[in-house]
Amino acid sequence: MDGEFRTSFVREPQNLKHYPALVLNADYRPLSYYPLSLWPWQEAIKAAWLDRVDIVAEYDEVVRSPSTVIRIPSVVVLKDYVRPQKRVAFTRFNLFLRDEFSCQYCGAKGDLTFDHVVPRARGGITSWENVVAACSKCNLKKGSRSLRQCGLSLRKPPRQPGAEELRNMGRKFPPNFLHDSWVDFLYWDAELQA
Repeated sequence: MDGEFRTSFVREPQNLKHYPALVLNADYRPLSYYPLSLWPWQEAIKAAWLDRVDIVAEYDEVVRSPSTVIRIPSVVVLKDYVRPQKRVAFTRFNLFLRDEFSCQYCGAKGDLTFDHVVPRARGGITSWENVVAACSKCNLKKGSRSLRQCGLSLRKPPRQPGAEELRNMGRKFPPNFLHDSWVDFLYWDAELQA
């Protein structure tokens, strides 16, 4: 799956002309919520042709070969279950996702970087338990000082998230566009309101 296609689609709704397919695991849950597990229509048709997926929903658009007309899949389900990863990689993206894309000192969103709670100059290490998302203003204010020295406090203590916790966190950040055929599969396990 091409990561660049996925991220450009999520950020640029005009790329809908590409007709991406939502990819569900064999248990009918998305492989990932953020970024949303999407394949280009070509990959979805290829996987269906190779009998690796079942097509659950389709767009109204078709593609043609000299002998075949195929409706473009909008939702596909893998025939074989892919076990979700248990270990969460320590990446900038996952750190920002854990911290809900907001500064852990002031709550600001946007213009984020990361900050070592115990500065590296004072022996702090780069780990889940010592690194938080921070806006540039707070990061500059803190510098190489302790929280007490600069008068800042954390909104919540940093810790390593579990894989399921991070997947559920991703559900809070839907892309700019959700095709009608995807909605039932994205939030099917959400509690219904009376």
